[in-house]
Amino acid sequence: MGQALPQVGLRPLLPADIPVLAAIFAASIEELTEDDYTEAQREAWASRADDEAAFGKRLSSQLTLVATLKSSPVGFVSLKGADHLDLLYVHPAAARQGVATALCDAIEKLAAARGAKNLTVDASDTAQEFFSRRGYVGERRNTITVGDEWLANTTMKKTLAGAPANDDTPGQPS
Repeated sequence: MGQALPQVGLRPLLPADIPVLAAIFAASIEELTEDDYTEAQREAWASRADDEAAFGKRLSSQLTLVATLKSSPVGFVSLKGADHLDLLYVHPAAARQGVATALCDAIEKLAAARGAKNLTVDASDTAQEFFSRRGYVGERRNTITVGDEWLANTTMKKTLAGAPANDDTPGQPS
């Protein structure tokens, strides 16, 4: 009989989390995206957390949840505005242990509770399949510049549970 995976805990961002979340961000990019992005692209992307003060300001300005295993941070997700999943990163050592799923479940419920009908995400090529399995549908391809590198991603959208499929629902303001 296999050993049970540790339970994923979720909590709000704390200021003391910023250095470890910056490290999770960089490790996730460096190790989990190597099949989809070049070394130069990964280095440019991961460098976005080099300025921990700016990285912390970005996370603090959004609704950010931290995932823990055995009380140690192993991943995070952030909601920008009411309806855009901005960041979702899991440490490679905790990948495929339900961390990203727990973070997405929570942020989707929080977004819906705040009145969002849909949630969008600019998914990396690495994360696209994960979001597709969760019901997100690709809307458009994007190319962004980070330093001297170009990176591709896909804007994906999901209609949240309990939200009408369109805005023409009777009784809803237009």
